[in-house]
Amino acid sequence: MKHYGIEIFNKLDQGFEQEFIKYGKIVSFKKKDIPFNGNELSSFFYIVLKGKIKSYQINFNNDREQTLFIYRQGDMFDTITLLDGKPHEVLYEVLESIELLELPIEKVREWLRTNEQFNRHFFPYIASQMRHTEELASDLSLFSTSERLSKLLLQNINPNDKHYFQLLQNLSKTEIAKLLGTVRHVVERHLKELEKNNTIETSRKNIFIKDVNRLINQTKNLLLN
Repeated sequence: MKHYGIEIFNKLDQGFEQEFIKYGKIVSFKKKDIPFNGNELSSFFYIVLKGKIKSYQINFNNDREQTLFIYRQGDMFDTITLLDGKPHEVLYEVLESIELLELPIEKVREWLRTNEQFNRHFFPYIASQMRHTEELASDLSLFSTSERLSKLLLQNINPNDKHYFQLLQNLSKTEIAKLLGTVRHVVERHLKELEKNNTIETSRKNIFIKDVNRLINQTKNLLLN
């Protein structure tokens, strides 16, 4: 099995790596696929090898969506089902053609009980996800869409931000809106305002920051949060 440059594979000794090879199966999905329609997430645990897939929730009364996570290379899911054994009411959609390592969830639970190597990687990852969820909830409750967008643009260029660094590359305005809990036309309006004051420049599906200091000033309250 190729390592794909993924951190967890680089930290395994040869014996445990063979466990991954023995029990793992590579599955792939195309862009816009809805990959999990049955009980897959109750039976299997996934590590992203390449591509992008999002988890989200939707209000079917008004079709509003909120993206919870965009999983990229090295990310793992569904950690909640893995830990509590209960169904997790979220939906998944492939944003960029993807390869996943599919592992039997009971085998992963066994590794959590018995393998220190796996624990050393897994539990910091869980903590990072929890912090991300807490931050998302706070931002949605406390700050305006324009503030959240400005913060997202800064996070996208911050190499220390594991969740958002370079996340917006080739991401549509519609998907950016779903990350912010709003709709496309609102995001487009705020982006045009930032372009007008020469803070950013947009080109197709890419956004370039021209004046970082101005953007930081616009997110002052968020950055102090």
